[in-house]
Amino acid sequence: MDIGKKLKELRLQKELTLEDLASRSELTKGFLSQVERNLTAPSIATLEDILEALGTNLSEFFHEEPEKQIVFSTEEFFVDEQPDYCIEWVIPNAQKNEMEPILLTLHPGKRSQEMQAYDGEEFGYVLKGSVTLVCGSKKYKIKARETFYLDGTESHYLYNHGKSDAKVLWITTPPMF
Repeated sequence: MDIGKKLKELRLQKELTLEDLASRSELTKGFLSQVERNLTAPSIATLEDILEALGTNLSEFFHEEPEKQIVFSTEEFFVDEQPDYCIEWVIPNAQKNEMEPILLTLHPGKRSQEMQAYDGEEFGYVLKGSVTLVCGSKKYKIKARETFYLDGTESHYLYNHGKSDAKVLWITTPPMF
Protein backbone atom coordinates (compact mmCIF):
# COMPACT_ATOMS: atom_id res chain seq x y z
CA MET A 1 0.00 0.00 0.00
CA ASP A 2 1.26 3.48 -0.85
CA ILE A 3 0.49 5.20 2.47
CA GLY A 4 1.52 8.67 1.32
CA LYS A 5 -0.62 8.53 -1.81
CA LYS A 6 -3.60 7.18 0.13
CA LEU A 7 -3.26 9.93 2.76
CA LYS A 8 -3.14 12.59 0.05
CA GLU A 9 -6.22 11.13 -1.69
CA LEU A 10 -8.08 11.09 1.63
CA ARG A 11 -7.06 14.70 2.37
CA LEU A 12 -8.23 15.84 -1.06
CA GLN A 13 -11.53 13.96 -0.66
CA LYS A 14 -12.09 15.95 2.53
CA GLU A 15 -11.21 19.11 0.58
CA LEU A 16 -8.41 20.00 2.98
CA THR A 17 -5.19 21.80 2.17
CA LEU A 18 -1.91 20.68 3.69
CA GLU A 19 -2.19 23.73 5.89
CA ASP A 20 -5.67 22.70 7.10
CA LEU A 21 -4.45 19.19 7.91
CA ALA A 22 -1.34 20.53 9.65
CA SER A 23 -3.50 22.70 11.88
CA ARG A 24 -5.91 19.85 12.71
CA SER A 25 -3.20 17.28 13.41
CA GLU A 26 -0.74 19.65 15.13
CA LEU A 27 1.98 18.64 12.65
CA THR A 28 3.91 20.82 10.24
CA LYS A 29 2.86 21.35 6.65
CA GLY A 30 6.39 20.36 5.52
CA PHE A 31 6.28 17.07 7.44
CA LEU A 32 2.86 16.17 6.01
CA SER A 33 4.10 17.00 2.51
CA GLN A 34 7.06 14.65 2.98
CA VAL A 35 4.72 11.90 4.25
CA GLU A 36 2.43 12.29 1.22
CA ARG A 37 5.45 12.06 -1.10
CA ASN A 38 6.79 9.04 0.81
CA LEU A 39 9.98 10.89 1.71
CA THR A 40 9.43 10.08 5.37
CA ALA A 41 7.32 7.57 7.24
CA PRO A 42 5.21 8.61 10.22
CA SER A 43 5.26 6.64 13.45
CA ILE A 44 2.10 4.70 14.27
CA ALA A 45 1.11 7.34 16.83
CA THR A 46 1.65 10.15 14.30
CA LEU A 47 -0.29 8.24 11.63
CA GLU A 48 -3.15 7.84 14.12
CA ASP A 49 -3.11 11.63 14.70
CA ILE A 50 -3.21 12.30 10.94
CA LEU A 51 -6.03 9.82 10.41
CA GLU A 52 -8.04 11.23 13.31
CA ALA A 53 -7.70 14.69 11.74
CA LEU A 54 -9.01 13.15 8.50
CA GLY A 55 -12.00 11.61 10.29
CA THR A 56 -10.91 7.98 10.14
CA ASN A 57 -8.78 5.45 12.00
CA LEU A 58 -6.08 2.85 11.38
CA SER A 59 -8.56 0.01 10.88
CA GLU A 60 -10.59 1.83 8.23
CA PHE A 61 -7.48 3.25 6.55
CA PHE A 62 -5.84 -0.15 6.07
CA HIS A 63 -9.03 -2.04 5.21
CA GLU A 64 -9.14 -2.76 1.49
CA GLU A 65 -11.98 -4.47 -0.32
CA PRO A 66 -10.76 -7.11 -2.75
CA GLU A 67 -11.22 -5.94 -6.30
CA LYS A 68 -14.13 -7.69 -7.99
CA GLN A 69 -13.39 -9.38 -11.28
CA ILE A 70 -15.33 -7.79 -14.11
CA VAL A 71 -13.80 -9.30 -17.25
CA PHE A 72 -13.46 -13.05 -17.82
CA SER A 73 -11.45 -14.79 -20.55
CA THR A 74 -12.38 -17.99 -22.34
CA GLU A 75 -9.64 -19.78 -20.34
CA GLU A 76 -11.77 -19.19 -17.22
CA PHE A 77 -14.92 -20.77 -18.67
CA PHE A 78 -16.01 -24.12 -17.26
CA VAL A 79 -17.17 -26.50 -20.00
CA ASP A 80 -19.54 -29.44 -19.47
CA GLU A 81 -19.63 -31.61 -22.61
CA GLN A 82 -22.71 -33.89 -22.75
CA PRO A 83 -23.85 -36.16 -25.62
CA ASP A 84 -26.79 -33.84 -26.50
CA TYR A 85 -25.33 -30.46 -25.65
CA CYS A 86 -22.38 -28.52 -24.31
CA ILE A 87 -22.71 -25.93 -21.55
CA GLU A 88 -20.06 -23.25 -21.09
CA TRP A 89 -20.29 -21.40 -17.79
CA VAL A 90 -18.94 -18.05 -18.93
CA ILE A 91 -18.80 -16.50 -15.44
CA PRO A 92 -16.94 -18.68 -12.91
CA ASN A 93 -18.88 -19.27 -9.67
CA ALA A 94 -21.92 -17.39 -11.01
CA GLN A 95 -24.19 -19.23 -8.58
CA LYS A 96 -23.17 -16.65 -5.97
CA ASN A 97 -24.47 -13.83 -8.21
CA GLU A 98 -28.00 -12.64 -8.92
CA MET A 99 -27.99 -14.10 -12.44
CA GLU A 100 -26.19 -16.90 -14.25
CA PRO A 101 -25.29 -16.76 -17.94
CA ILE A 102 -24.28 -19.82 -19.96
CA LEU A 103 -23.48 -20.53 -23.58
CA LEU A 104 -25.43 -23.58 -24.66
CA THR A 105 -24.43 -25.47 -27.79
CA LEU A 106 -27.30 -27.79 -28.67
CA HIS A 107 -26.57 -30.56 -31.19
CA PRO A 108 -29.04 -31.25 -34.09
CA GLY A 109 -32.16 -33.14 -33.04
CA LYS A 110 -31.24 -32.89 -29.35
CA ARG A 111 -32.69 -31.05 -26.38
CA SER A 112 -31.37 -29.22 -23.36
CA GLN A 113 -31.93 -30.26 -19.80
CA GLU A 114 -35.46 -29.51 -18.63
CA MET A 115 -35.76 -26.51 -16.36
CA GLN A 116 -38.30 -27.27 -13.63
CA ALA A 117 -40.73 -24.55 -12.55
CA TYR A 118 -39.10 -22.07 -10.16
CA ASP A 119 -39.49 -18.51 -8.97
CA GLY A 120 -37.29 -16.59 -11.40
CA GLU A 121 -36.81 -15.30 -14.92
CA GLU A 122 -34.82 -16.23 -18.01
CA PHE A 123 -33.50 -14.55 -21.10
CA GLY A 124 -32.09 -16.24 -24.16
CA TYR A 125 -30.45 -15.02 -27.34
CA VAL A 126 -29.98 -17.47 -30.22
CA LEU A 127 -26.53 -16.76 -31.60
CA LYS A 128 -26.46 -19.49 -34.25
CA GLY A 129 -28.93 -21.96 -35.73
CA SER A 130 -32.54 -22.28 -34.59
CA VAL A 131 -34.26 -23.84 -31.60
CA THR A 132 -37.73 -24.57 -30.33
CA LEU A 133 -38.61 -23.41 -26.83
CA VAL A 134 -40.97 -25.98 -25.34
CA CYS A 135 -42.78 -24.37 -22.44
CA GLY A 136 -45.53 -26.53 -20.99
CA SER A 137 -47.77 -27.46 -23.95
CA LYS A 138 -46.64 -24.46 -26.07
CA LYS A 139 -43.81 -24.41 -28.60
CA TYR A 140 -41.97 -21.34 -29.89
CA LYS A 141 -39.55 -21.45 -32.83
CA ILE A 142 -36.61 -19.09 -32.38
CA LYS A 143 -33.95 -18.50 -35.01
CA ALA A 144 -30.54 -16.82 -34.93
CA ARG A 145 -30.60 -13.19 -33.76
CA GLU A 146 -33.95 -13.67 -32.00
CA THR A 147 -34.51 -13.71 -28.25
CA PHE A 148 -36.81 -15.18 -25.64
CA TYR A 149 -37.78 -13.97 -22.18
CA LEU A 150 -39.92 -15.91 -19.73
CA ASP A 151 -40.64 -16.44 -16.09
CA GLY A 152 -40.01 -19.81 -14.53
CA THR A 153 -43.61 -20.69 -13.69
CA GLU A 154 -43.66 -23.69 -16.08
CA SER A 155 -41.06 -26.35 -16.77
CA HIS A 156 -39.39 -25.85 -20.15
CA TYR A 157 -36.46 -26.81 -22.37
CA LEU A 158 -34.89 -26.00 -25.72
CA TYR A 159 -34.92 -28.40 -28.69
CA ASN A 160 -32.68 -28.05 -31.74
CA HIS A 161 -34.94 -28.79 -34.72
CA GLY A 162 -32.19 -27.78 -37.19
CA LYS A 163 -29.51 -29.74 -39.05
CA SER A 164 -26.52 -28.06 -37.42
CA ASP A 165 -25.47 -27.02 -33.92
CA ALA A 166 -27.43 -24.19 -32.34
CA LYS A 167 -25.74 -21.79 -29.93
CA VAL A 168 -27.73 -19.88 -27.30
CA LEU A 169 -26.71 -17.34 -24.68
CA TRP A 170 -29.05 -18.28 -21.81
CA ILE A 171 -29.32 -16.29 -18.60
CA THR A 172 -31.31 -17.18 -15.49
CA THR A 173 -32.05 -15.24 -12.36
CA PRO A 174 -31.58 -16.59 -9.80
CA PRO A 175 -28.87 -19.03 -10.96
CA MET A 176 -30.39 -22.37 -12.00
CA PHE A 177 -27.87 -24.24 -14.17
